[in-house]
Amino acid sequence: MIYTVTLNPALDYVIQVDHFQAGQINRTKEEHMYYGGKGINVSNILAELGYTSTALGFVAGFTGQELENGLQKMGVHTDFVHVEKGMTRINVKMKSDEETEINGMGPQVTHHDFDGLLTKVSQLQDGDMIILSGNIPKTMAADSYHKILDAITANVDIVVDAEKDLLLKILSFHPFLIKPNNIELGDMFDVQLDTDEDIIQYAKKLQAMGARNVLVSMAGDGSILVDESGNAHKLGVGKGTVVNSVGAGDSMVAGFIAGYLDKQDYAYAQKLGTACGSATAFHSGLATKAQIDEIFKTL
Repeated sequence: MIYTVTLNPALDYVIQVDHFQAGQINRTKEEHMYYGGKGINVSNILAELGYTSTALGFVAGFTGQELENGLQKMGVHTDFVHVEKGMTRINVKMKSDEETEINGMGPQVTHHDFDGLLTKVSQLQDGDMIILSGNIPKTMAADSYHKILDAITANVDIVVDAEKDLLLKILSFHPFLIKPNNIELGDMFDVQLDTDEDIIQYAKKLQAMGARNVLVSMAGDGSILVDESGNAHKLGVGKGTVVNSVGAGDSMVAGFIAGYLDKQDYAYAQKLGTACGSATAFHSGLATKAQIDEIFKTL
């Protein structure tokens, strides 16, 4: 089973307002509700590609119930810890002459709640996979990812898509895949990466520190994968116009995982990951299977 972890999921309320005016009544022209959070995005793309996953994390209140029910209808299993205080956050994303975001706080996760999550991950079995995505909320301990992975006793594959310090702290667990972007990779070593050779060199440093496969995304320049055999693969992006980059990185992670599970081939995994990331970037909302297939043919 594949498990995704989203510590602070959300309902994303995305609205279009023509010429927003502060202090006035404004009416929406379009509105959409999405089930948000990086790990949840991964679960949704995996479902599009035919892979079942279980979403872990914390939910609370009526918004948490809506998120849980919605994911289950989309074919994503859920096993959230239900928190008593607060509610699952609503993030308002307004598109007008300028884009504005108002992000909610999320529930108040206690030590007892976190212990409940640790109990769930301790029950993972040999051959499972766990995907940790996104940042840790300020209300939780900075070493929460480390504690989650430390609670796993089975032989599982670990995937982490997080920023600098979070990523570096978990390399001792020998993750199957990490996915920094090229800027984050440079920040980790306090260097500027000017060439593909630079990126490959520092990706291999992350391997020396414990990572098995390092997938470096480079926005419009595509991606570079250094696989666990030391081989480097570079691939461009699909053809299209970027509409919305939210969820593109998560889609790439999901596609890579699905591609590797399909064929046990890293080049194919990178190609499917690229197709998923590009398809999401070129459309409003997360990509569909048809959109992914269309991009895949162009790579």
